[in-house]
Amino acid sequence: MTDRRLTVMRALLAAQILAIPACLLFLVAGSVAWAVNDPGLYRNGFQRYNTATRSGITETDLIAIGAELRRYFNTSAEPLAVRSPIYGIEQDIFNAREIAHMYDVKRLVRGTYWVSLGSLLWILATLAAGFAIQRHEYIAPAARLAVWGGAVTLLAVVGVGLASIAAFEQLFLLFHQLSFANDLWILNPYTDYLLILFPGGFWFDATMRVALTSVLGAVLLLSAGVAMLSYLRWQSKRQSGD
Repeated sequence: MTDRRLTVMRALLAAQILAIPACLLFLVAGSVAWAVNDPGLYRNGFQRYNTATRSGITETDLIAIGAELRRYFNTSAEPLAVRSPIYGIEQDIFNAREIAHMYDVKRLVRGTYWVSLGSLLWILATLAAGFAIQRHEYIAPAARLAVWGGAVTLLAVVGVGLASIAAFEQLFLLFHQLSFANDLWILNPYTDYLLILFPGGFWFDATMRVALTSVLGAVLLLSAGVAMLSYLRWQSKRQSGD
């Protein structure tokens, strides 16, 4: 093997190793992006936590507020401006502190989009490079990458999921402390509508939803890798027998 070939193979190996955590990032960030943009998550949360009664906002208007929040996350429009009848009186839903916090949340959501896209591009680039260099011989390494990526994601997400079940409030607090450089996220659950519309139970449900979709993605990835490796072993034994 020439020095150039050796360098290329080492670079490919490094890319494959980095593609393993990229699988984790893609599955988790993709699950978060899906949850943020799923109208059903908002609707189910509003119904489950009796938000219409607690907030004085009708279910129809709550659905409209959820749509406005999703539009805010996915456009450059600033600042967040949402009006709705509260007990029949049209008014702004969020105060200045909540609006400032939502700007930070929007940046975090946008960052999640970029993490999802970047990790996917890394995985695809690694696979493209592998097949370009090794052709059909790269099928087995690609399958092993799927196995490792799925297994690492499964272990990490299940671990965090179990920790969330045991101590969600503490982890949710830690998440805010690490994710935001200010204290704008500290709101009043009795007067601030971000917490009235989206109580702690809503966020626990959303976290479990993200964990579940991430686990399903990891299981599919792991299963595909195992199936391909099993097929390659079966094919190799059959050819040896011939």
